[in-house]
Amino acid sequence: MAELRIKNIDESEIDTVLAEDVEFEGELEFNQPLLVKGRFKGEIRSAGALFINETADVEAKVEASTISVKGRLKGDAIARKRLELFSSSRLEGSVHTPDLIVQSGCLFNGTCRMEEAHSGGTARPHKQEATGE
Repeated sequence: MAELRIKNIDESEIDTVLAEDVEFEGELEFNQPLLVKGRFKGEIRSAGALFINETADVEAKVEASTISVKGRLKGDAIARKRLELFSSSRLEGSVHTPDLIVQSGCLFNGTCRMEEAHSGGTARPHKQEATGE
């Protein structure tokens, strides 16, 4: 059986947490890891990791290095390194990532586009060469 690379996070290791009682609407941009436990609607862009907790309800266009979903995400997601869908996750939208990890039990309705990652850790399109005779 293949090793599952998805792991739980330690909330004490994350500097920024949008708590369960927080409802935020707008654009959010950050560099360090962020944990969302409440409601968010809008757009999220990050150089770091985004963690969506079981209690979270996120309706947004999301772009981050790593996106780890345990709650609900409705919207397009671009994960430059990896997208993790835990068994409790509910994702509606298109995803773009070089590495997708899906646990049994999650719900994913949408499209997925995967491209090769280069040494910088971001996705790049896979080139196909045409040959003519």
